Amino acid sequence: MSEALLVIDFTIDFVADHGKLTCGKPGQQIEPAIHALIEQFSSEKQLVIYAVDLHEENDPYHPETKLFPPHNIKGTDGRQLYGSLQQQYEQIKTHSPVLYLDKTRYSAFAGTDLDMQLRARNITTVHLTGVCTDICVLHTAVDAYNLGYQIVVHEQAVQSFSSEGHTFALNHFKNSLGATIL
Repeated sequence: MSEALLVIDFTIDFVADHGKLTCGKPGQQIEPAIHALIEQFSSEKQLVIYAVDLHEENDPYHPETKLFPPHNIKGTDGRQLYGSLQQQYEQIKTHSPVLYLDKTRYSAFAGTDLDMQLRARNITTVHLTGVCTDICVLHTAVDAYNLGYQIVVHEQAVQSFSSEGHTFALNHFKNSLGATIL
């Protein structure tokens, strides 16, 4: 196993119409592509990582508190995976290599043991999916690049709040990080 799939922040709060910080329809439209990639990776017994934003309610020390409305609050339904991904996660975790990773910063690497988990499994390539292309996916990609991982971004499985931010990030992945865009 030298590759892993990261599903970044694909939660109710980031994707559902009633989510607290939703990218809405653009995020909802990528659900089938993410679902299919999870099926592919899990059927091949490759690692699937769900990197999920975690916040404490009214945390005055978290930098996002000043930037965004409260979202992905510990213990709320907003942290559940969106749509079919929650049920899919429940099904595959019993027979496939899966990690559910709480993260408190944009990057899935910041303040987590993700790098250690990947290296323990000899993973050299990370496939990135989820939201938001120009925030959490981008920051995860930059950290992956700085740690020496090969990066694959699945264009039909990432999305953001704005098409401008989404397009900027896709170009940055390719032109500044040497990522493969599929």
